[in-house]
Amino acid sequence: MGRALRIAGSRITDHQSRFAAAVLAVGWLSAAAAADLSIGLSADVTTFDPHFVAAQPNLTAQHHVFDSLVHVDARGRSIPQLATWRTPDPLTWEFTLRKGVKFHDGSELTTEDVAFSLERPLRIKGSPGGFVTYVKSIVERQVVDRYTIRLKTAAPHGAMLQDLAEVMIVSKRAAENATGADFDSGKAAIGTGPYRLVRFARGNRIELARHDAYWGGKLPWERVALIIVPGDPVRTASLLSGALDAIENVPSADLERLKKHSGVRLERAVSWRTILLHLDQARDRPPGVLSKDGKPLPRNPLKDARVRLALSKAIHRQAIADRVMEGLAVPAGNVVSPSIFGHNPAVQPEPYDPEGARRLLTESGYPDGFSVTITAPNNRYVNDEQIAQTVAQMFARVGVHAKVAAMPVAAYFGKARRREFGIALLGWGSLAADMSLRSLAATPNPDKGYGAWNWAGYSNAKLDRLVEQSLQTVDPAKREAVAREAAALAASELALIPLHYQVATWAMKASLTYAARTDEFTFAHHFKPR
Repeated sequence: MGRALRIAGSRITDHQSRFAAAVLAVGWLSAAAAADLSIGLSADVTTFDPHFVAAQPNLTAQHHVFDSLVHVDARGRSIPQLATWRTPDPLTWEFTLRKGVKFHDGSELTTEDVAFSLERPLRIKGSPGGFVTYVKSIVERQVVDRYTIRLKTAAPHGAMLQDLAEVMIVSKRAAENATGADFDSGKAAIGTGPYRLVRFARGNRIELARHDAYWGGKLPWERVALIIVPGDPVRTASLLSGALDAIENVPSADLERLKKHSGVRLERAVSWRTILLHLDQARDRPPGVLSKDGKPLPRNPLKDARVRLALSKAIHRQAIADRVMEGLAVPAGNVVSPSIFGHNPAVQPEPYDPEGARRLLTESGYPDGFSVTITAPNNRYVNDEQIAQTVAQMFARVGVHAKVAAMPVAAYFGKARRREFGIALLGWGSLAADMSLRSLAATPNPDKGYGAWNWAGYSNAKLDRLVEQSLQTVDPAKREAVAREAAALAASELALIPLHYQVATWAMKASLTYAARTDEFTFAHHFKPR
């Protein structure tokens, strides 16, 4: 595989050739050429510490090196990974490890490593969005024996399996006193996953080598290169030129061309990712929310639910899905997409209604509108900056002057976490609606792990109670009913404004196959030769 593969019948245009030349200039071609499988990732990986920041690009790379107790299949269902489980009582989850699982250094995985890994996120300082939320419910970790561990909760916790799918298991011996730099260098990046970390060159590439003692069996690719290629045209051109074997997040502008290419295979799935807007509802003078002449307003208009509804009505979601996303999106009304636990089918996308939007603005005291700045990343989600620009144009049609500030994701998330934005675009994927609301809309509470990504500062005691009740319900049917009620409340309050559910698309050489995943993860070990 790898560089021996070439796309049969490929005709690279001069335009594509220029981009391929740009690829050569990036400096990663040698790593790709040495790999049996080279994959173009669409966003940068900022750290190899699997407990520092729960951002999908990082998790994508880290899941090659580390495993979790529980994993999810291609449609988001919980499946065993390192362990099976049972619930002896409503406050106890007992996990039994696979025997003989080896870390990359040859040592055997034990429950001591598990207990350490589930406690470590609580000790990490300075994370811009860490894993505390996923382990906060655990009040006691009881090591029964080398292969059995019991996790105790103060209250029933129905989301335990989904939470633990997010927490990767590290070697206690390697990670106990490790720094982020130790993980990035590979010194502490000792996992049980299918690949060993050979080299992490931030902003450039990740080189991996097959873990031949992997408990899941031998894999087809001995060496893998994950290449960071945020530029959409470069990613596509690199696939067509043969420099890459596969790419994620296929640019919508290239979709039709790739569909017609005999040497390319496409795989797609409606994603778990909801693209949404956070509107600052807490501060009196949020950044970028001003009068049309640029002066501070006497009050924050985004605190008024009528204004938030007006902005939602101003958005033509179907037009975004059809024109901006070119079919790679489905208009959204829920915090999670239709296949995800807790999606409420009664909550529909807000209809496009510019006249209704203008009436609401007049009723709320803003007949002439105001001005806002919409901030967005420009290299994280499919067409993210274009989405923000389109929303800004739609706001302008109802009298709200909007400009867009777009920036690379490496700068964006830190600023957003510091709440430097009044309106911010975010893409959020989760295995359940109550889990999404816990992070995105629950009142921020570090002690409970709530509101870690609540950039809007939204707070509603009733929503908090519903989220907590849902998460504490072990019976799946009862839990989902409460989660749907919470989702409906968040929608009615405009806690956030959903735009669309992203459609995840992968393109690869026709000699490969890949099972498209709802969770958007790109895993080298799931690519198979035909």
